[in-house]
Amino acid sequence: MSKATESDVREDGVIEGVSGPVVTAKDLDARMNDVVYVGHEGLMGEVIEIEGNLTTIQVYEETSDVGPGEPVESTGAPLSVDLGPGMLDTIYDGVQRPLDVLESKMNSAFLDRGVDAPGIDLEQTWEFTPTVDEGDEVEAGDILGTVPETPSIEHKVMVPPDSEGGEVVSAESGTFTVEETVVELDSGEEISMHQEWPVREARPTVNKKSPKKPLVSGQRILDGLFPIAKGGTAAIPGPFGSGKTVTQHQLAKWADADIVIYVGCGERGNEMTEVIEDFPELEDPTTGNALMDRTCLIANTSNMPVAARESCVYTGITIAEYFRDMGYDVALMADSTSRWAEAMREISSRLEEMPGEEGYPAYLAARLSQFYERAGYFENINGTEGSVTAIGAVSPPGGDFSEPVTQNTLRIVKTFWALDADLAERRHFPAINWNESYSLYRDQLDPWFVENVQEDWPEKRQWAIDTLDEETELQEIVQLVGKDALPEDQQLTLEVARYLREAYLQQNAFHDVDMYCEPQKTYRMLDAIKTFNDEAFDALDAGVPIEEIIEVDVAPRLNRIGVQEDWDEYIDELESDLEAQIRELY
Repeated sequence: MSKATESDVREDGVIEGVSGPVVTAKDLDARMNDVVYVGHEGLMGEVIEIEGNLTTIQVYEETSDVGPGEPVESTGAPLSVDLGPGMLDTIYDGVQRPLDVLESKMNSAFLDRGVDAPGIDLEQTWEFTPTVDEGDEVEAGDILGTVPETPSIEHKVMVPPDSEGGEVVSAESGTFTVEETVVELDSGEEISMHQEWPVREARPTVNKKSPKKPLVSGQRILDGLFPIAKGGTAAIPGPFGSGKTVTQHQLAKWADADIVIYVGCGERGNEMTEVIEDFPELEDPTTGNALMDRTCLIANTSNMPVAARESCVYTGITIAEYFRDMGYDVALMADSTSRWAEAMREISSRLEEMPGEEGYPAYLAARLSQFYERAGYFENINGTEGSVTAIGAVSPPGGDFSEPVTQNTLRIVKTFWALDADLAERRHFPAINWNESYSLYRDQLDPWFVENVQEDWPEKRQWAIDTLDEETELQEIVQLVGKDALPEDQQLTLEVARYLREAYLQQNAFHDVDMYCEPQKTYRMLDAIKTFNDEAFDALDAGVPIEEIIEVDVAPRLNRIGVQEDWDEYIDELESDLEAQIRELY
């Protein structure tokens, strides 16, 4: 969090009234979105409405015992984040206060109001190696040097986006704090490793491109049927207990992004505790280092002040954009945007704004759009390319996908992973409903899968989708007349679809082998099921009874592909045995 110095802060207002996290002040010289400090305890807040002499402030902390007549101090600057080395392997609250620093200040896990700390350690030193020489011309966004922030990530020190640039006068390697000058320009500008940026303003780019590469997640139903692009947007809606948080945890652990930003927005404390305890112990499958070396966590649980929840997603997306500017691919998980929308609804009702559908503010769709539109695959102003992939969980009350947050999100995102409570109750995980989910990135990502995995990837995927769709239609008939009343070819389709559901779409997040499935294995598993399908229908056409085809000994081995370490050899042998045993029947 950007902090104002004592000379910057002006005591120029008094509290007129208090309504929960919303405080009204009079005689305050401030602009919209300025950060202010409220009351004798100096509670942080943000200006959200100005009408005449009255200024309305949303306070990011509990406002009990704050009363009229107490002072309000304006910083004259908007809510901003501190950017620089030290953000990775860190856990923040919703306004970028490091929780470990706050805990050490209070010597307790329970924080007093008004306690504060900078977003990055201003005293820690970093080894800076310049990548520019004296006399080089630099512009806004250009990379000046590097810092080994963690064993996994090299932090790139950049010219601030609002800088006019100039000629490098001095650039020396050495050990510096983030506030010390590392590069000096002929214009007199002194550049340090520390930047600040307003959270509600997108960082500048040159061009937003159409994404062409998938964000490989290692989850078969996502990579195989409903892929998301690097720089894409996705929503994971689902009722309580259907697996939204676990799905996002799997994405955070396994997705092939360079940087992971995980925003816990209004979720239960025990879920965030699990994240905070698990992530530091996880090994990065790509580098072998700790996963936290490339992760930044923002924890704003349901018992924290509601106003900070409204700002935490902006804090997360701004940090993501900063790493994108370095040329990294960033995956942002927001869990959940419904709690964010509920925070907006509460603030809006206290402002007595005209409510929209189900009490949400009329600008709900606009705010959701502003958030998701900051994702994308970009050409940066320094010539590099980077991406921000935004994946937001949605928690519709009662699993009702027709409620405003889900519907407005659907109008924006291009990937929809619909979680199903019935599948979760049947212990089918991930509980993603293949009939309701979709991805609008499939066509533009197909060339990548064709080139890097297999030429017939799109055809195999479409066959699987068609088979599952046909099963859904047949199940309605089965419920009326029973499976035995169906023609044999339709009975065989149901059997093939069962293997698709049980062997391919189900995945064990707790199995050492099955928790991650690389694209080549995802393809080979689907190919093995297609082999069974083709051989079985050939046998049926040759007059073999359906019962004999279904009962071949080798078929159940399809269900064990996911847990095989030597899966490539296993599938080769399985396909050979399938062909041999079924052909023996005729």
